[in-house]
Amino acid sequence: MKILALDTSGLVATVAIAEDDKLTAVYSIQNKTTHSQILMPMMDSIKNMLGLELDTIDAIAVAAGPGSFTGLRIGSATAKGLGLALDKPIIPVPTVDGMAYGLYGQEKIICPMMDARRSQVYTGIYTFESNKGADTELTYTMKTLHEQFVTSVEDIAVQLNSYGKEVVLLGDGVPVYIDKLKELLTVPFTQAPFFNNRQSAAVVAALGFIYYEQGKYVHADDFAPEYLRASQAEREAKEKGKMSS
Repeated sequence: MKILALDTSGLVATVAIAEDDKLTAVYSIQNKTTHSQILMPMMDSIKNMLGLELDTIDAIAVAAGPGSFTGLRIGSATAKGLGLALDKPIIPVPTVDGMAYGLYGQEKIICPMMDARRSQVYTGIYTFESNKGADTELTYTMKTLHEQFVTSVEDIAVQLNSYGKEVVLLGDGVPVYIDKLKELLTVPFTQAPFFNNRQSAAVVAALGFIYYEQGKYVHADDFAPEYLRASQAEREAKEKGKMSS
């Protein structure tokens, strides 16, 4: 099975191709350029370097939110357009789940944080549990302790403290709120290193295989991103409506 994976939910634009148990290509950029400027050229570059015909992919996995409203719209529109044009299913991968899965095998508490502005973060709480087979090989299953949600930095710190275990933090919200987190967290914590502390389409692809086997895919017509909260423009419009009524 061959999956094209996309993630434009945060500061990183990232594209990957994976086939069966092999990551064929991954292309990630975190720069000042907008995702709309670079996503299609990134895809074209991978396609050309691999000699890939897009109609040979079996599914498109995409980070489905939460995250940047603009970024999610770009990634979702691209995935949806390709899915419709190629008649391929879409595998929606929750953004925060994907970030946590990048720390595969980590048995500490894992807490991704994306900056949601106004002292809030898109976040979730995870860990991995080991599964020992008949031989000495271990596999791990990601356990969701709290599914992705939007909350204040103060509230997520209270929840993390309640576990009484060491925490690994990752995501673009960490450097934004690190001073506050240092004040609020009473449990030991570490920050994931730069090579796995942001979104990666390679991880979206890996979860894509798992979700596909579980039947968690949709027709492109039925796909829509999960924002978790209204956009700033929608909130402002609502406030104006209250004031004028």
